[in-house]
Amino acid sequence: MGRPAFEGSVSDQPLLRLLAVNLAIGVCIAALMLGGLLAMNPGGLRHLILADRAPAAALGLLAFGFLITFGSAAMGTAIMALGHKPPEEPRAPRGGKPQRVPVRLRAR
Repeated sequence: MGRPAFEGSVSDQPLLRLLAVNLAIGVCIAALMLGGLLAMNPGGLRHLILADRAPAAALGLLAFGFLITFGSAAMGTAIMALGHKPPEEPRAPRGGKPQRVPVRLRAR
């Protein structure tokens, strides 16, 4: 008998947790886009959807398309960002930091 692919709960797996968080972000963006699209009513889209015999089907398909699009975009962005190192601290210009130099003034 072999070992299971992973042990413990799903929340213990960092990759699955990363994907779940980014999927949730994509779902939120999709909901905002759908709400904004219906609120702005471009080209009478809201009236066209609500005048249909089954407006829930049109809204469901539109929401499903947005969920797939924005959810996969957020998850894909997170996966692609895994290999990048965080930016380093900005370096000081060559020659080090400027220092104050005491200057003697002579009287005339």
